Amino acid sequence: MPKRLDSLTSLRFFAAFAVFTHHFTGTGGGSGFGRSPLIFPYSEIGGHGVTFFFVLSGFLMMWVFKSHEHPGVFYWRRVGRIWPAHLVALVLGVYAYYIRAHLTIHWPSLISSVFLVQTWFPQVTPTLPGNEVTWTLSVELLFYALFPLLGRIAVRLRTRFLAVATVLGLMGMWAVDWFATAHYSPSHAGWVMRNPVVYLPEFVLGMTLALAIKRGWRLPLRPVVPVALLIAYVYGYYQGRARLSAGTVAQLDFTVRPIIAILAALIILAFVQREVRGLHGILNTKPLVMLGLWSYCFYLIHHSISRLATYTWGRMPDNNAVLFTLLGMGVVVNVLAWALFTFVEEPAEKWWRKHTPKRWLDRGGPDGRTAQLPGPRPETEPLREAQPARG
Repeated sequence: MPKRLDSLTSLRFFAAFAVFTHHFTGTGGGSGFGRSPLIFPYSEIGGHGVTFFFVLSGFLMMWVFKSHEHPGVFYWRRVGRIWPAHLVALVLGVYAYYIRAHLTIHWPSLISSVFLVQTWFPQVTPTLPGNEVTWTLSVELLFYALFPLLGRIAVRLRTRFLAVATVLGLMGMWAVDWFATAHYSPSHAGWVMRNPVVYLPEFVLGMTLALAIKRGWRLPLRPVVPVALLIAYVYGYYQGRARLSAGTVAQLDFTVRPIIAILAALIILAFVQREVRGLHGILNTKPLVMLGLWSYCFYLIHHSISRLATYTWGRMPDNNAVLFTLLGMGVVVNVLAWALFTFVEEPAEKWWRKHTPKRWLDRGGPDGRTAQLPGPRPETEPLREAQPARG
């Protein structure tokens, strides 16, 4: 099996751009920087681009899982990949969300965002403290904490058992959303639905898919099919919201995350099967792969840039001409993301890897050989978001 899956790296960019589009167009009223009738309200679903990242995280960690690797090495690498760019982007976030917004800093909440534990506390102020988009990194942190244990358990279980457990978990997401909405206040229900534990089934879905493929399971599926299914679902979802009863719309909302997770898994499956067969397409081209590599940094700063633009120039008129502004801002954010990746994320990670404690690296593998220092970062590493949520 190939360790490097360039198509998945490229897909990270599209998922991050979907989240950017969601924040750019907003969710109605006076939110967002500008709204195009051509893509709104369909652009709202872009916030669920983070679901793709959660599934992708589980898939890629399981894809390169080494049962003999010391857990300390795994945790050490995650710190080096997550925090350097996060801390730099946090400075921009504090300026955008607090200073320019004239918002008083609630220091305990802000500090919780520095350590990416903000989603564990229901009373943080504001609801998404610090750099708003990093609530998804707080979710990912739970995945990272559990993965050395979950990985060792998963490789000992039958694929069928894992599939059943995954389906039950996704059904549990629907049930939790329904229960929280019915019994809690909107703010408390929102906290419950952002709690990292609730997202675990999406992570396990990715793990299960990776193990199934590595064990030889295949599904005849061309990439165009799940992509078309996603487009059809988004169209049907918003058309349904405009025509169905309130109770039915509520059920649509409760099921959107599990359904998007399944569609994300099918998209990942289709492209991975293609690469395993040695086939390549446009997602394997260098420009898209590079955009995918910068996507974590893109995700970290995109909302801050959009918010600062709103403070500086006000909202754009709600017409289709705003699409040119969206694309132009996307280019600007990508340039800044390249700089953050080139001068912070990549060099900081390389330095951090070189200083991995030797006592962890010297732990022998199952064949008796000494574990070696990990090589350059695989370009398939998922967004650590994404991240509305790495929206």
